[in-house]
Amino acid sequence: MAINLRPVSVTIQEVADLARVSPKTVSRVINNEPRVRTDTRARILDAIQQLNYRPNLNARGLASNRSFLIGLFCEKPGDYLSEFQAGAVERCRESSLHLMVEPWDVESPVIDKQIDTLLGQLRLEGVILLPPLSDHPVVLNKLHEASIPIVRIAPKHHLSASPSIGIDDYAAARQITAHLAGLGHRRIGFILGTPEHGATEQRYLGFVDEMRAQQIPVDSDLVQTGNFVFNDGLICAERMLRAGTPPTAIFASNDDMAAAVVSMARKFGLDLPHQLSVAGFDDAPVASMIWPELTTVRQPVAAMARIAADLIIQFEPRRNGWPDRIPRHLLGHELVIRNSTARPSRR
Repeated sequence: MAINLRPVSVTIQEVADLARVSPKTVSRVINNEPRVRTDTRARILDAIQQLNYRPNLNARGLASNRSFLIGLFCEKPGDYLSEFQAGAVERCRESSLHLMVEPWDVESPVIDKQIDTLLGQLRLEGVILLPPLSDHPVVLNKLHEASIPIVRIAPKHHLSASPSIGIDDYAAARQITAHLAGLGHRRIGFILGTPEHGATEQRYLGFVDEMRAQQIPVDSDLVQTGNFVFNDGLICAERMLRAGTPPTAIFASNDDMAAAVVSMARKFGLDLPHQLSVAGFDDAPVASMIWPELTTVRQPVAAMARIAADLIIQFEPRRNGWPDRIPRHLLGHELVIRNSTARPSRR
């Protein structure tokens, strides 16, 4: 005799019967819609838990003309993406949505065709764009043509064109620079990120303005571009440390490049942080995994991701789309001082 091991599927009607409501009310709770009384919502959630009900996304999509799928477009994997993805996934799960992470080569000559193919195969509720895709004209145009709502993270241009989320990179960079100057450093190097990244310019401007405020000259030989990449950071660090008068401190625009500076300084036999102070940005896991641990800026990456996902989840094009005043969220940051910075000593 054959044994059917297929689990029994619980229907929305069974949930409705147990909670003593209509299936439509159950659907409203599943979709996290308003206009459901608190006690009724609690009763439905309890019934869902008792019956171990799992909504069928295909059926939900057909009934509501939704896909329950949000896209997260990024350039390449990394610590920042991992933390951001975790925050976005958490918020999506709260509303029974799914997050699809899609990496893109921003320099690909066929990126327009690749996006056309993706959008032809999938129906996305909205897309979150991480930099530098948040300013990529082809990506923006393709999503606009497809009428897909977007939320941009740390964009550089057209801030009023769509909802955006970020921190005050300029103020954060000034804060780190002031910290280094306050320790007595006067030869301070700076490593920029990728030119297309919106935060790159703001962090550099913050560095330059604070150096001027502290009446410290900015030496062009001590300003290098590392593209937010560890290997490029190694090259930048080596150039600076081989300068006629090397820096006593280096501020890198992200923690990967700062870690590269630490590595190169070890190769040069320098005593960190006394012969060279190093500061980074982001407070990525690497910042507390190396020695000395990095002084850096902590971004609320997971919180940024939750807000971005929530904006798309709450977007209702059938009503009036985005509000007249496009949402722009500027979250707080924190300077985290660790063992990689100290007063300079003579070499």
